[in-house]
Amino acid sequence: MSADSADGPATVQVVLVKAGRTKISYPAELLADDGTRVSVRAPWAGEGVRDFGFVRFEPGDVFTEHYWRDRWYSVKEVRASGGALKGHYCDITRPAELSGGRLVVEDLDLDLWVSADGTDVRRLDEDEFAESGLATRDPGAAAAAVAALDELDALARGAGLGTLLA
Repeated sequence: MSADSADGPATVQVVLVKAGRTKISYPAELLADDGTRVSVRAPWAGEGVRDFGFVRFEPGDVFTEHYWRDRWYSVKEVRASGGALKGHYCDITRPAELSGGRLVVEDLDLDLWVSADGTDVRRLDEDEFAESGLATRDPGAAAAAVAALDELDALARGAGLGTLLA
């Protein structure tokens, strides 16, 4: 279903939850919702610049974010203010829930970065995931999270994330 209306684009509030608390919440333009995948666009919602060493997220960056109701991840296309692709930041999350104008996802600590040219694929925060205790509290969710990271990693190193987002 298209998100456009006569009144302009619809918006949703993206809510990222971690360890039972809201980590960040921000408004985003709803681009599409086909019943399984929800796509939104929003400017960088963080405070100032976040320099990871291999990429910088900064004011003016635009994130086109894709969330699934049946998959354990989200994929965020990151573009600089001038439109140049920086890469894709993938969060391992529980499946997304959209209700009442709120798109809620639970961050499970694991992340994957894929550079714009696809040559730099990095698994991130595996130490945080191990320390989170999820494997003990919810072994099924932990296994699904690891499988999701493995799936995205293999796709990024193979056919590329573009095939997932087409």
